[in-house]
Amino acid sequence: MDRQSQAGPLDAAGLGAELGERATLVQFSSAFCQPCRATRRTLTEVARMVAGVAHVEIDAEAHLGLVRELGISRTPTVLVLDAEGRIVRRAVGQPRTVDVVAALGRVM
Repeated sequence: MDRQSQAGPLDAAGLGAELGERATLVQFSSAFCQPCRATRRTLTEVARMVAGVAHVEIDAEAHLGLVRELGISRTPTVLVLDAEGRIVRRAVGQPRTVDVVAALGRVM
């Protein structure tokens, strides 16, 4: 997962969901994206395994302003936010569970 810290902190109002106490996995998806389904399963599993981590899935097509603001160009794109909502990692494509857990380990 690549580092990403250019955007300002994100909050519950901007994402439409509560942030995790320790970290948040934000997934940008689209309706016909097959890898997005597998990514959803992976991130949901990791959020269940790691205390204080939330998974938020955002429909990219329904949130074009946020997509443009964050420079999202493909789905799935996963952002890892720290406890304050700062983007600390970014990955495009279907992530592996081990990579998501490793990224969280660096954040928390």
